Formats: sequence, structure tokens, C-alpha cells
Amino acid sequence: MAARIWALIIKEFLALLKHKASRVVLIGPPFIQLLVFGYAATFDVNQIPYAVFNEDSGSVARTMLGYFEGSPTFHQTALISHESQIAPLLDTQQVLLVLHVAPRFSRDILGHQSGQLQVILDGRNSNTAAIALNDVSALINQFNQDWMRQPGWSISPAIPEIRAWYNPNLISRWFIVPGIVALLTLVVTLLVTGLSVAREREMGTLDQLLVSPLRPLEILMGKALPGFFIGLLEAGLISLLVVVWFHVPFTGSLPALVLGVVLFLWAAIGIGLMISSLASTQQQGLLGVFLFLVPAVILSGFSTPIANMPEPVQWLTFLNPMRYFLVIVRGVFLEGDGVSLLWPQYWPLALLALASMSTAHWRFRTHMG
Repeated sequence: MAARIWALIIKEFLALLKHKASRVVLIGPPFIQLLVFGYAATFDVNQIPYAVFNEDSGSVARTMLGYFEGSPTFHQTALISHESQIAPLLDTQQVLLVLHVAPRFSRDILGHQSGQLQVILDGRNSNTAAIALNDVSALINQFNQDWMRQPGWSISPAIPEIRAWYNPNLISRWFIVPGIVALLTLVVTLLVTGLSVAREREMGTLDQLLVSPLRPLEILMGKALPGFFIGLLEAGLISLLVVVWFHVPFTGSLPALVLGVVLFLWAAIGIGLMISSLASTQQQGLLGVFLFLVPAVILSGFSTPIANMPEPVQWLTFLNPMRYFLVIVRGVFLEGDGVSLLWPQYWPLALLALASMSTAHWRFRTHMG
């Protein structure tokens, strides 16, 4: 009995290792994903970009701001001279936070009173905002401890006033749940289209389809449109549940969300059809879908900020359609964005959709036989 089992084990190993494609699948993807996860999946927040709005020219304010300038965790990217400059910096994510020093900050502290310091945070990514807030609090506490070593102090010199934009209470659900709209839409669309051609090939009906009067473009659209309609319905139902069940605010434009969904679906459908045209069986198609899906999620900014990734990895994210759709979804839900504000996300997504569908069409026309 043991000999028969051992013979069967050897037979399975030989079947797996016989074909070059199987060996590549077994060895290549784990190493690739290890590199992707090792560099991209990090919750550390380094070089936090911040701006300073200092309305106090006193020495105490300069001393306090010096703690941030000397910290390796923070990186000052802008110096603000007017309150109207705050919103554009946070809206475009040029900075993660703004330090606003009140006009009487130095005078109050020198008079043995608490000085007011306002910290304005970008709360869209609640996890990143919370980590940055902890780092800010640590530096302010260090400033307070150093200042209180002087005689006559019984209260904290600097009292920060925290204000988080777009997510005032830093509720993590408001950040995560809209992203699930993109994640589940991508999963469903890839599964529907990624197995379609492989299923025909495995069942032996692909040859019948190829000798039919249908042209390659017609076959392509016949495979693509079911995935499009299913994905559109899936995205609509999930978005409705996000608002009704999870009570995430929908503050933006519905046409802006619909346009983003349409472009994202065509990009995902093109990728799914490419995977399916390369697969000989449904099992290979399923493996190809998950081989693309997991890195796509990690490199999208779904859970970890893209800005924290190494620069070569950040460049790689520009080829990921989910990166752009996440910005659209979260912008529409939390920031109140409309179509005009999201054009920087629409046109790269449209280019990816055009490239993926064109490549899928080329595969159908030249490699389906």
C-alpha cells in the first residue's frame, strides 16, 4: 500500500514538473509576490509631508517648529502664508497635515499660559492619519517636557487642537469600506472574464466557436459584455450597501462614480480576457486571476499608502487600474468630488482600458487558433 501511494506521489510530482509552464507557475509567482509584499505592504509612515502656517514670529513658535524640522519622520514641503492655501494642499494630497500656530502662541507661553497649536489632518486614510497624529503628539509632548523643566510651570505649554478633514472621527470603516467597492468589483469581473475562454477550450467548444461566422471582435465582445453588466450591477449593489448599511457618507457626484466604474470595468475585462486567452484550463485561468489580483490589491493603496512604498514600486502602481479607481471611489464618497476634479484619474484609467482591450483583441485575432 505504501509503495502504491509513493508511486502515485512520484507520478504527481512528475506531472507537475514535466511542463515548463507548471515549473514557472510553482517557482516564479511566490518569489514575485514575496518581493511585492515585502516592499509594498508596510504600515510604517516615513517622511510625513507637512505644511506650516505660522502666524507667530516669536522665538517659542520657532523653537517648537524646530522639533518637526529636526525629526526624520517629518518632511516640510510647504510654508503657508494664508488660510486659503490649506485646502488645496490637503485636497491634492501634497501634504498629510498642516501645523497652524496661533498669533499669540509665543506670548501666551512666555506668560505661563498654554499656547494654541492647530493640527489639520487629511483623514481619508484613517490608519495613516492616526499614525501621523501619534508622531505629532510625541513631538509636542517632547517640546512640553523640555519647556516644563524651567521653574514655575505646572501646565502643558502647547495644547494641540486636532482637526481631521474628510473623516472627522478617523473612523476606519469610512476608509476601508469604499475601497471594498473596487476590490469586489475587480474580483467578480476577473473571475467572469478570466475563465470564459478557458472554459470553452477545456470543454472542447472553442473550435466550434472559431469556425462559426462570428468574427474575432464579435467573439471578444460576446465574452466581454456579460462581465461588464455583471460588474456594473455588482458595483451598484455594493455602493448602495456601503451607504445604507454601513452609513458611509456619499458626498460627491453619482455620474462621477458611474464614469469611474465603467472605465475600471473595461480595464479589468481586458486583463481578464488576456488571462483567459493564455490559459488552457479553467484551473490555469483561476490561478492567473489570483496571480494578478493579489499584487493589484497590494499595489493599489487599498490598505497601505503608495507614498510609503519604494520609488520603483510606486512607478509600477501606475499600471494598476485599481490604483486610480480607489481614488475615484474614496473621492466621491468622502471628499465630494465631481467629474471635473477626477479627470487626473479618468484619463489614465481610460488608457489602461484601451490598452488591455486592444491586447485582448490581438490575442483573440492571432492566437485563438
